[in-house]
Amino acid sequence: MYGFVKVMAVSPRVCLANPAENGRSAVAAVMDAQAKQVQVLVLPELFLSGYTCGDLFRQDRLISECESALSMVLQKTAGTRVFCAVGLPVRSGGRLYNCAAVFQAGELLGLVPKLNLPNHREFYEKRRFTSGSENTDSSAVLCGREVPFGRLLFDLRMPGKPKTAVRVGIEICEDMWMPIAPGAEYALRGAQLLLNLSASDALVGKHAYRMELLRQYSGKNLCGCVYASAGAGESSTDLVFSGACAAAENGTVIAEGERFRQGGAACNACVDIERLNAERENYTFFDNLSAGVPEFRTVPALLSELPEAAVDRVFAPLPFVPSGERERDERCAEILNIQSAGLAQRVRHTGSARLVLGLSGGLDSALALIVCAGACALLERPPGDILCLSMPGFGTSARTKNNASLLAKALGAEYREIDITAACVQHMRDIGHDMSIHDVTYENTQARERTQILMDVANAVKGLVVGTGDLSELALGWCTYNADHMSMYGVNAGVPKTLVRHLVEYAARTGGEGARSILEDVLDTPISPELLPPDETGAITQKTEEILGDYAVHDFFLYHFLRFGTAPEKLLFMAKRAFAGSYDETTLRRRLDIFLQRFFSQQFKRSCLPDGVKVGTVSLSPRGDWRMPSDADVMAWAARF
Repeated sequence: MYGFVKVMAVSPRVCLANPAENGRSAVAAVMDAQAKQVQVLVLPELFLSGYTCGDLFRQDRLISECESALSMVLQKTAGTRVFCAVGLPVRSGGRLYNCAAVFQAGELLGLVPKLNLPNHREFYEKRRFTSGSENTDSSAVLCGREVPFGRLLFDLRMPGKPKTAVRVGIEICEDMWMPIAPGAEYALRGAQLLLNLSASDALVGKHAYRMELLRQYSGKNLCGCVYASAGAGESSTDLVFSGACAAAENGTVIAEGERFRQGGAACNACVDIERLNAERENYTFFDNLSAGVPEFRTVPALLSELPEAAVDRVFAPLPFVPSGERERDERCAEILNIQSAGLAQRVRHTGSARLVLGLSGGLDSALALIVCAGACALLERPPGDILCLSMPGFGTSARTKNNASLLAKALGAEYREIDITAACVQHMRDIGHDMSIHDVTYENTQARERTQILMDVANAVKGLVVGTGDLSELALGWCTYNADHMSMYGVNAGVPKTLVRHLVEYAARTGGEGARSILEDVLDTPISPELLPPDETGAITQKTEEILGDYAVHDFFLYHFLRFGTAPEKLLFMAKRAFAGSYDETTLRRRLDIFLQRFFSQQFKRSCLPDGVKVGTVSLSPRGDWRMPSDADVMAWAARF
């Protein structure tokens, strides 16, 4: 469903050296996974025997009992569709291997041996096992059948839907810790999902390192990783095993089970394969590096259907904004530094004497002024080099004009006020426009008059016009062509509206008391271009989010649409989950239609954007991240949801 694959890592309580009992636990795990509509299940390394059997691995009885236990598991799970990997010792060609047995619907699909055997400190696997590194394409006989044995890839496909597929690579414990890990080669050969069967003991600090390794492993390989480690029931003679279970996707741990549970541990998650595929399409090094990687034998398998209700993925409603306060503050500080450094470089290069910006008293221009102050600090220039122009027109409220004046003075910038009303009245007379008609001409006359003033004043003072428009406005085309659309450098061009608010809030908290109360009032002011007259009380009547819908929803669509190429029907599904309780499906559907229609129709404004700093992974610069024809038709997207 929508490219999600539901995975599960389980570490049941093991009964050491009792394969029959462990086999029953494996069956129970498969049945539980089936009931939860899990598609891929991972059990720990050497689970059917237990990892800490020591020299009992030299006993034929233990090896044969493990084979019998696996036969029982295959028989008991014949009616299921879960793709499963479980660990056991396997004797083949007179050698003993630490293997993952891969099975589905009662069929043994293949055996993947461990390649890297630890033989240091508490580990001494080479005493008993042989590395499977030489077995790249062979076979072994187990449970009365001959199956592929060696480094294998498994292609899971959904019947009748050949494009719905996931390629799975399997490795065992130490393999993941190697400088050149097998999983990296599997990923370069197309595996989007890596399963790791492990028996990693618990040591102080090791779990944090393990989770960081898993996170980075999934990130550098642009894949999903599912990890299941040995736990309760293993020998405590010298070691303790915590039953760590986790899943990661592209640099983020998306699920983690509770450790040290005596009854066993588990976790499940939905890995977004479509998202991973989209990421890989952006990184051509996958194609370049795969040339040096051997071809691996592929084994077909079934990918069962995942109903929409079974997708238990959680989607953050504000994907541009970190949820944790500390991480959010760190992100805000970093973005302000990036913006300020970009502007400082442009000022230094152009030799501009002043920074000129239109200060409206709204969020975007407040952020731009904060960035200008940061650039002046980097250049060791006084804040008085910033020239703020307030240009009140037909819709300007007393509240925003007052805040603009107070904010400029609080930050030490020069402040000037130029009323554009008379100039706009004259212009509309010149072009024969009826001023009683408050249409787009009426609105844009003001926006273009302001830009003309900014450009001419900048020329007069040898300054540089700093653009204030943000990423969300560019995506929706909510800017006047060749007016607020234009500047000499756009410091907010890479910052979405939902993040603008947090940047201003951060600056209010950390920038000193002088501007704090002013910025707090700016944050409390409705978002508006203020191009239509206020009401009889002087309050703002033109509120952007009442026209377009909340920026939070549009930014959600923007992030997933640009970052991962997410299809409209999937966007709607995700939005329903992210905004449950806040917006109904009808509202979200309407907002998505507005987003798509405007995004496609307004590309011509983005095709000629001025230079602006990129701060995150999503950018609309026509010179770098987003190249789209201005004449692209929206119908293939708008007609699908």
